[in-house]
Amino acid sequence: MEQKISIGAVLKPQGIRGEIKVKVFLDSAEDLKNFRRVFVGGEEFQIMSVRAQGEFAYVVLRGIADRNAAELLRGKDIEVYHGELPEPPDGRYYIADLTGCEVVTANGEAIGTVVSVTPAKTDVYTLETPKGEVSFAAAEGVIESVDVENKRITVNKKRFKEVSV
Repeated sequence: MEQKISIGAVLKPQGIRGEIKVKVFLDSAEDLKNFRRVFVGGEEFQIMSVRAQGEFAYVVLRGIADRNAAELLRGKDIEVYHGELPEPPDGRYYIADLTGCEVVTANGEAIGTVVSVTPAKTDVYTLETPKGEVSFAAAEGVIESVDVENKRITVNKKRFKEVSV
């Protein structure tokens, strides 16, 4: 079965007609308009309309007709199948694709495995290593290459040591 990826979270009902306010995890709330269906709490819904406003979107889902029905969705993730995501621009990756990648130096020395990525101006990667967790900022010059297909990220050893904690 294809993996589902979280693209947002329901924050609260908006108004009395079943609209929900969503915190969008994509680059832009406008990107939510590219999807026809989503899964909320494991249940499939068709998207009827999307109004984007900053990092939030106001969404109407088929079958959610009033505030009470919308309230039941509060706090639930909004997911789509990984295959339905648009291709990211060159040099950009989905966090789900980076999680589980082996991190190695340019000469092949294994450092650890990516367990999470915290989005920020400079993303912070957390690795599981034999010595415990290590975090590093993806600052300029740290990551040399990313091979999502082979689940491998190559880093510059010197720069990695400068920014890791």
